[in-house]
Amino acid sequence: MNKIKIIIVSVIVGVFLINGNAYAQFNKIKNLPKHDRDTWRFGFILATNTMFFTVKTNPDFQTIKYDQNESPDIFGDSLYLYGVTPMPTYGFTIGIVTNLKVAKYVDLRFVPSLAFGERYLNYSIYRYQEDVPTLVDIKKSITSTCVLLPLYFTYKSVRANNFRTYVLGGINYSIDLASQSKNKDQEGSEIQLKLYRNDLLFDIGVGGDFYTTFFKFGIELKMSYGIYDLLKSEGNIYTNGIQRINSKMFQLAFTFE
Repeated sequence: MNKIKIIIVSVIVGVFLINGNAYAQFNKIKNLPKHDRDTWRFGFILATNTMFFTVKTNPDFQTIKYDQNESPDIFGDSLYLYGVTPMPTYGFTIGIVTNLKVAKYVDLRFVPSLAFGERYLNYSIYRYQEDVPTLVDIKKSITSTCVLLPLYFTYKSVRANNFRTYVLGGINYSIDLASQSKNKDQEGSEIQLKLYRNDLLFDIGVGGDFYTTFFKFGIELKMSYGIYDLLKSEGNIYTNGIQRINSKMFQLAFTFE
């Protein structure tokens, strides 16, 4: 997580340093001088994403005793959940950009996208066998294929020759096509963590646009925070100790308009 924060800060600082340098270059010929006058603009995005969770456990989750039926993955007389740690992984996103000019420096942007990724939860569990405790780690993976339907307002800076910066914010409706929430586990099989299909996220971000000879190229960093509890509780050691799970995602996107 510290590496992710360092990357975010570096990108934000870099964007504004580039913008400051661009202001100092007054003699360049402007590319696409009429580009931002169009009411409608279209394009596409390619992005790398980092999907993970925010996990809130129940206050007394470490005191709950589980038996073998509540965790067929682990053999033991009794089991206690010690901790749950989310583990992010990298994925990718592709999408289409539809941009409506609302005012001179304000745009409304709709970016339907398809995001692919995988997330993990690592469970630390005390297993008691003949009163002898052993700490074991079980990692559960959740694969997601999400249709993202974000609607943003973007506020742009004054264009400096062939560069400008912007900030964005809005809401993002997500549909997880890989959701297993309606599937049932087979008796005796490994327990699968299941997420509900639908989510609503708040998105914020920063970016910079570079005007080339033939198109506008943008780099933006977006952060998404889910507000719905996604975990389907099924009365086992992997869900009973968790009060709620919210999604979180970082995206480094490249736009072409």
